[in-house]
Amino acid sequence: MVNSASEMLIAATIEFLQSFPPFDRMESDALRFLAERVKLAYYPKETQIITPEAGVVPVFRILQRGKVVARPAGNLTLGEQAALTLGPGEGFPIGSAMAQRASSNVYTAISDVFCFELAIADFFSLLQKSVVFNLFCTQYIASLLSQSRQQLQTQFSQRVAEQQTMNSPLASVIKRTPISVRRGTPVRSVVEMMAARTIGSMIVVDDEERPVGIFTQSDVLKRIVLPGASLDQPIEAVMSPHPHTLPLAATAYDAALALAMHGVRHVLAVDEGGRLQGVVSERDLFTLQRVGLRQIRQTIDSAANIDMLLQASHDVRQLSLNMLAQGVGAEQITQFISALNDTLTRRVIELNLERHDLVGIDWAWLAFGSEGRDEQTFSTDQDNGIVFLCTDIMDREHTQLRLLEFARDVNADLDRCGFPLCSGKIMASNPALCLTLEEWEEKFAAWVRTPEPEALLNATIFFDFRPLFGQFNLAERMRIALLRQTRGNPLFLRMLAANALTVTPPLGMIRDFVTDEDPEHPGCIDLKKYGSRLFIDAARVFALGHDVSVTNTVLRLKQTGAAMNVSPEEVGAAIDAFNFIQLMRLRHQHAEQQQGREGNNRVRPDDLNEVERRILKESFRQARKLQQRLKLDYQL
Repeated sequence: MVNSASEMLIAATIEFLQSFPPFDRMESDALRFLAERVKLAYYPKETQIITPEAGVVPVFRILQRGKVVARPAGNLTLGEQAALTLGPGEGFPIGSAMAQRASSNVYTAISDVFCFELAIADFFSLLQKSVVFNLFCTQYIASLLSQSRQQLQTQFSQRVAEQQTMNSPLASVIKRTPISVRRGTPVRSVVEMMAARTIGSMIVVDDEERPVGIFTQSDVLKRIVLPGASLDQPIEAVMSPHPHTLPLAATAYDAALALAMHGVRHVLAVDEGGRLQGVVSERDLFTLQRVGLRQIRQTIDSAANIDMLLQASHDVRQLSLNMLAQGVGAEQITQFISALNDTLTRRVIELNLERHDLVGIDWAWLAFGSEGRDEQTFSTDQDNGIVFLCTDIMDREHTQLRLLEFARDVNADLDRCGFPLCSGKIMASNPALCLTLEEWEEKFAAWVRTPEPEALLNATIFFDFRPLFGQFNLAERMRIALLRQTRGNPLFLRMLAANALTVTPPLGMIRDFVTDEDPEHPGCIDLKKYGSRLFIDAARVFALGHDVSVTNTVLRLKQTGAAMNVSPEEVGAAIDAFNFIQLMRLRHQHAEQQQGREGNNRVRPDDLNEVERRILKESFRQARKLQQRLKLDYQL
């Protein structure tokens, strides 16, 4: 009876643990090892479960029921701002247990709490027994991110499993064994067979299985019904002879080209002996990913008009979706989108230069905002400007007018290609953003000298600039001037840091998340405003304060981390958190657009699975750590 009760308890423990990462993926023997050795402990509300004064932590705990809040010891004000709330399934304290040291946090029960407790010696034994648990503890957020990507990949892979590139050989495109009939088969039999098998065409072959003709559903009307032809005549009397064939090694692109050139709807794939191996229809090609990366780039580079570029912009979106399905990370996807959008923008500019005379003007097209950071998602509008040189012999107003006329056409064409006009007028066609190099430098200097709210807002947009076309050295001169101005103005950096702290991570003390109170979006979190923006704003301050010229958020964190003596592990955790939030934004935007809605950044935490909720919470904690760094560095 005792053994039976013990086994029931172990089974119940395993069942509970398997509802949470990383235990849901843990090796069965390691999971049983854990379940056999944990003890259930109870802590009443307001009990301090762990304190720094208690010394080296003797046990590793897994929260079974209730809520625990962790606050840094010492500075009470700072502690309140940095409090972390733990829920069921979360282990603590991971860092202290791994390092065999006292905890730097005070862990307090904010409700009645039950915890599974594992002796520290068994904790280290579990690390040796389980690769999954070891990786989770050593690379906490990275481990969660990997699991989330796997789930995301599974979710999207079914949607695009049949999607391939136009470089795919026909052998991989063909999904069904071809159905054929021999010459001499009565038309009636052929029509009945097509109806029974719900197929749209029938291939006619000779005795060697070589195709000699094709009969389609449209032929039934044109060649049988309307002429009143006999159903008893042989199929060769009404078939289309000499069907178009391609070898199995030919590509889907070859098939598409054949369909277009000959105005037919089917191409037959044959082996080396000319024997029928499969049928490729327009529908088959339509289900493919229309083009691959190289084809998109070629389409953009060779586009003779905006309509061709519009198709290319659709292809960028489709290929990005496929990258999601293949488990590619958010950093790579956003850079991919930005790179192809850069190429598309440059081609729009080139097409418009054929209609606008800008000879004799030194100028550059600038990208601001997310495009300036190489971080574009599926939903993005235009943020651009122009910098130009104006010599003493040039008429500044006339030069600007020529550039503005050009910019209006470029902005309009980009709008046609799927990049909406900016509602805030942050476009090169705005005279305030089509300026000489000296005017841009003075504008930046004025914002830095007088960091008022509007100036700080402008800094968050315009300081993330990057040249896309023209004289890139002009943008480089702008960058040098900007860094010189910010480096020598600690007041501006302090005000910019304070501005970055006006929005805080949506972490609750009782509930896991603080959601939007907007009645139009109840229970939602804006992952741009309360997620990615927190990382972007912090990284911008760090970069400007440490003379780092790159604009990409990940690169800013990497380069400033070294300058600020932040450990690679801590930098990596912040980057993983940022990339996860970006991934969530991409996924949500795509889902919204699939439903015919304009893609936004608002997600409902209640709609997420346990892994996603866990890593989202950890990602917000990483954002909070960055903000704490800003508070300490700038004494805010």
